[in-house]
Amino acid sequence: MIPLLTPTLVEKSGAGQRVQVDSEAAEAFIGEKRIGERIKYLRLKKSMGLVELGRHTGLSASFLSQLETGRVVPTLRNLARISMVFSKDLSYFFDPEPQTLFRIHRQKDRVRLPQTGVEEPSYFFESLGYMVPDRQLDPYFAEFLPAKAGREPRAHQHVGCEFLYLLSGNLAVRHGETTHELEPGDAVYFDANTIHSYVCRGEVSANALIVTLQHPVPLHLGHGRAAAMNGARMRSLNGNGAASGLKKGLERTQ
Repeated sequence: MIPLLTPTLVEKSGAGQRVQVDSEAAEAFIGEKRIGERIKYLRLKKSMGLVELGRHTGLSASFLSQLETGRVVPTLRNLARISMVFSKDLSYFFDPEPQTLFRIHRQKDRVRLPQTGVEEPSYFFESLGYMVPDRQLDPYFAEFLPAKAGREPRAHQHVGCEFLYLLSGNLAVRHGETTHELEPGDAVYFDANTIHSYVCRGEVSANALIVTLQHPVPLHLGHGRAAAMNGARMRSLNGNGAASGLKKGLERTQ
């Protein structure tokens, strides 16, 4: 339900009451609801230009631009046209704005988990995003223990890409058939669908920040060939059940 403006002047007559709303109060109400900003947010979320939105609504691009910047006040008819384009109820523009996503993970509240699937773990990890609902990426803090004789690194792979920033110590990252040596301050970004593993170099643990993103990585090939191979990869993963996060390595905690 769209809230009504509080009238600033009420006159009584024989026919009853005549309500008159002050124009400044109306503009203040529109400004408070930030309707223009909400329209712009919906448009950009759809990667839609002003001209394209104009074609869908019958409104000019210049008018829509003024609407988004708050230089003109929309009528309910124009607002209804815009809401229909984005499949929103008219009340969307008047409801209180939802709170933005913001989560703090205190160090004292995090859980330190060992590598699973092995008798003797080579690393421990802490999820830095386990309290975030519907998260788009998974951040971790990982401690890689010094290498030990007879303990082989356990390679793993998963859908998407991975980012690692080495905080301290020395770490070897094996990606496919190649091994790369990292020092503190080094960072690496790679296709996590390729088998990879980590080995701590030296006598002290290596600490790293790791972020994984669960989306297929586009291949750097010719456009047609890349699209075909990505499609085949997705069909294969969907059919076999893709591993999420670092389930075969830095296992997701939730």
